[in-house]
Amino acid sequence: MPDFVDGTAFNHEQGNRARKLFAAVVLAALDDAIADDKKYGNGPEQIARWARSRDGREVLSCAGIDPNERVVTGLMEFVKKGVRTSVALSREESERRNAAQAEAA
Repeated sequence: MPDFVDGTAFNHEQGNRARKLFAAVVLAALDDAIADDKKYGNGPEQIARWARSRDGREVLSCAGIDPNERVVTGLMEFVKKGVRTSVALSREESERRNAAQAEAA
């Protein structure tokens, strides 16, 4: 019985690692689309095309994201904002957004 529990915990941990790896691929695709948007002006269309493709849907699914049209719209909106993922996920950016919302209210 203990071997079964250890095996299950190991498999769960491996699944979490794989999910994080695919989430990193999604973040890289967002950064590429943001770069395309700044350079060519077609970033939202690029991320939408990728997310709707077979590979994009597979990567989103493996990252634990349901590849539906609402997600595609959200990815497009994120790219339109033009904030790179590393900046958007940072604590400083989060604090700045919260301060801006507090001032607006």
